[in-house]
Amino acid sequence: MPGRQSPGAAERTPEPHRVTIAEIAEEAGVSKPTVSKVLNGHSQVAPETRARVEELLRRHNYLRRRPRPTQAVGLVDLLIREVDTLWAGEVMQGVQREAAEHGSGVVLTATHGDTDGLTRWLDSLAKRGSDGVVLAVTDLTPAQRQRVKSLGVTMSVVDPVGSPDPAIPSVGATNWQGGMAATQHLIELGHRRIGILQGLEETLCARARLDGYRSALESAGLPVLPELIRPGNFYYTTGFSGMRDLLALAEPPTAVFASSDLMALGAYEAVRQAGLRVGKDVSIVGFDDVPNAEWASPPLTTVRQPLREMATMATRIVLQGAGSVLPEGTLRMELATRLVVRESTGPAPRG
Repeated sequence: MPGRQSPGAAERTPEPHRVTIAEIAEEAGVSKPTVSKVLNGHSQVAPETRARVEELLRRHNYLRRRPRPTQAVGLVDLLIREVDTLWAGEVMQGVQREAAEHGSGVVLTATHGDTDGLTRWLDSLAKRGSDGVVLAVTDLTPAQRQRVKSLGVTMSVVDPVGSPDPAIPSVGATNWQGGMAATQHLIELGHRRIGILQGLEETLCARARLDGYRSALESAGLPVLPELIRPGNFYYTTGFSGMRDLLALAEPPTAVFASSDLMALGAYEAVRQAGLRVGKDVSIVGFDDVPNAEWASPPLTTVRQPLREMATMATRIVLQGAGSVLPEGTLRMELATRLVVRESTGPAPRG
């Protein structure tokens, strides 16, 4: 009968009030367009204002009226510092191949350490959308990572170059074990003064490799000498300059562990310019096993980390979800490293 209430209608609980953009704006002391900019990920908002608005949105459980579509966009963003290294080439191949398996394209952005470039990338990401972002950089600040999250875009980290945010899924390698294996190999060859060309100090992987080096020396009863530890940044130039400094010591090392293959190749040149021979007068171990390591002269002994596989897994995480890739109850995966012995290492010189 018209106008008759259905059974139980009088007992129904009224729907909770849904806060509006206008109410958020009034409470935050800003305009409605400013709240809209925060919701849509635009950069033209002061950090303090953005933080205040985002806190109110969370507190009131604001529901976006136009949620991100569930249909795949067909794009994966790869954010990387530089593209002109063999390391970067391995990462890019891993991302591209896995994305292609899922019918997705790859948007590649190199930051070159440029803050303005990161801001432009974030603005572009907000406009076009993406199915996920694979981070192979240390450049993003916590606020910038939060902004990516606010866009509803999933992230993962390939972190031989970066300290992973514990809230973001990450794929790395067993860097400590790799550093220890490299140093133990040199100890077993009879070397007692072993130097290290350190990677970028603020990165997790460089610290882990250095710790592995120290652990191997201590386990063998050898001192860890500060004069044999040279800072670097994973690139060729610091491998060259660090090796040159080590060779200039009153008692130079007979062996060196380089934290990347690029640094190891830089060390090769310093040894050559000093009139010495790699593998005979000075043994050198690298880290990565990029394709050119095998073709160096002499072929480089190195620790292989599966860069391409790491990038593949990181891409799979953003396309399939962390739960389908990572071990249950964790957001972190480490793939095994392996020492590959070639001709750049040999017995310690006598005398």
